[in-house]
Amino acid sequence: MAFERETLVEDAVKLGFSHAGLAKIETLKPMEEVRNMCAVDKCHAYDRTWTCPPGCGTVEECAERMKKYDWGILVQTTAELEDSFDFETMQQRQEDHSNYCKEFLKELHGVYEDILPLCSASCDLCKECTYPDAPCRFPDKALSAMEGYGLLVSQVCQDNDLKYYYGPNTVTYTALFLIKEHA
Repeated sequence: MAFERETLVEDAVKLGFSHAGLAKIETLKPMEEVRNMCAVDKCHAYDRTWTCPPGCGTVEECAERMKKYDWGILVQTTAELEDSFDFETMQQRQEDHSNYCKEFLKELHGVYEDILPLCSASCDLCKECTYPDAPCRFPDKALSAMEGYGLLVSQVCQDNDLKYYYGPNTVTYTALFLIKEHA
């Protein structure tokens, strides 16, 4: 039996996320322009993992994959910074966010069979990814990036009535978990 959706939003915040809200599949509009930003490779994951481009598929393939889900839940971890150069806090909160995502995915797998986790960074489950020589070791736990799927995070938040900007000297990491009610 599925959890009530609002209960999952509450559970996400109890787990440690700062904010959470429901997402509608029809608001997800993958864009080639966002995906092209991945090719610049600022995060050093492009063409190195199964969960980032091109390993995660084309924008069209990602769009088709997302369409098979019924709904989603957006989760965010926000940090207040001493100033815009407070990289230590940024890094710590990104790590916290990644850990919350992994824990929340475990919770969701206890209720739903089919989940697509789209997080704020490249998957970091394995010290070295098997891409492209062998299949992913943990396909049910692997975390793709929202941007890798061509999603403009600020637009996804806006279209689902969740703030994206929480004021000066803050940083927010966002993830999206897509859920299929009945596999």
